[in-house]
Amino acid sequence: MQVEQIKQLIKQRKMNYFQIIAISVCVLISMVDGYDVMTIAFVAPTIADLWSLSAPQLGFLFSAGLSGMVAGALFITPFADKFGRRVVIMLCLLLLTIGMLASAFCENLTELVLTRFFSGLAIGAIMPSINTVIAEYASDRSRSFAIGIMAASYTSGSVIGGISYLILIKQLGWSYVFLLGSAFSCILLPLAFWLLPESLDFILLRNNANSLIKLNSLLAKLELSTCATFPETATKSNYVNKQFSLFLKPAIMKATTLMTASVACMMLSFYFLINWTPKILVNFGYTKDVSVTGSLLMNIFGIMGGLSIGWLSQRYSVQKVCSIMAITAFCVVICFDVSSSIMSLLVILIALIGYTTFGAMAGLYAIAPNIFPPMIRATGTGFVFGLARLIGTLGPYIAGLLMAAKLPQSYCFLIMSLPLLVSAGGIIFVKPYSERLH
Repeated sequence: MQVEQIKQLIKQRKMNYFQIIAISVCVLISMVDGYDVMTIAFVAPTIADLWSLSAPQLGFLFSAGLSGMVAGALFITPFADKFGRRVVIMLCLLLLTIGMLASAFCENLTELVLTRFFSGLAIGAIMPSINTVIAEYASDRSRSFAIGIMAASYTSGSVIGGISYLILIKQLGWSYVFLLGSAFSCILLPLAFWLLPESLDFILLRNNANSLIKLNSLLAKLELSTCATFPETATKSNYVNKQFSLFLKPAIMKATTLMTASVACMMLSFYFLINWTPKILVNFGYTKDVSVTGSLLMNIFGIMGGLSIGWLSQRYSVQKVCSIMAITAFCVVICFDVSSSIMSLLVILIALIGYTTFGAMAGLYAIAPNIFPPMIRATGTGFVFGLARLIGTLGPYIAGLLMAAKLPQSYCFLIMSLPLLVSAGGIIFVKPYSERLH
């Protein structure tokens, strides 16, 4: 059986239980990641009061975890193409467990910034890897839906974090929210070790003594015919050269640039909204519990947005749906400030912001892997999201500076929502490259 035959069978046939379980494990990992990322937004109002943090300091704290995600995506993710996606995923789960545990025992801003950066390293590297595993093991019919489920699970983790905050903060304190997240991640470690398979493309691209054994074991679990000899593939000696030459192809370079710009602009606005919403609601005059509830509402509708991308992309172009959501999000965000005194309208806008922004982000996760050939898929996806996060980390910090400058909040919302329009343009223009390289 040839390499392309194996891939085509996986893409065209109905998924078996092994594939569903592999994707489900990735979904659970994404859920833990979402819990960790959003926890800091929920506990921020409490920490700001306890430690007397200014708006720029709070923005810096928000950006710390995001900066770690950048470093993880850029410097750890490439090891997934060298040592395997599964190895990197397991390592990152361990780092995430340690990072959340350490966050629970921080006593000042500096310590918490460092532990959030450490946790961010794991999340930044793990997301491209699980995204790649899903893209490889999902069938053509179910791939976008599976990635939508993963994005929705990320948001589900955020919802669990918010509920944990409401339950634990008054009884035990903010640190127990991080302790609970560390426990979730720790439980997931043996589950992932037992059930998570290695990337098929990673095995196919390496022809060594154990590769045939690993491939046949995987093919048996996929209920496919085993191979008597290892399928012909690129030799290890020219593997790195081929990776580099692929990146230099004009079509891939243009698509990578457009995709990076689109994701970066989306993340500027996205990270501002998910991190600052609880604090903004407090500034509007609402209680901390109401502010967290508002953020939970945003995340709940975000789940619906992520699921919608998967469903809609089976009927329409995922690029078209994603760009429409980004443009809608821009219109909703600029109306956010004028509705601050009307609770019913504010609730509707929060729900729409969650639905459109989380949905658009899910769409970007579905689009990005398709612009790269298998040989550079994890590295390429990690590069796009790593560099995009490098820019996106500025979102919460810039928002803090704008608020500290005493600008009217309507101006702040306008400035922080403009990148959504740029992102929509990038999604539209990258479509021809995505279709050509798929």
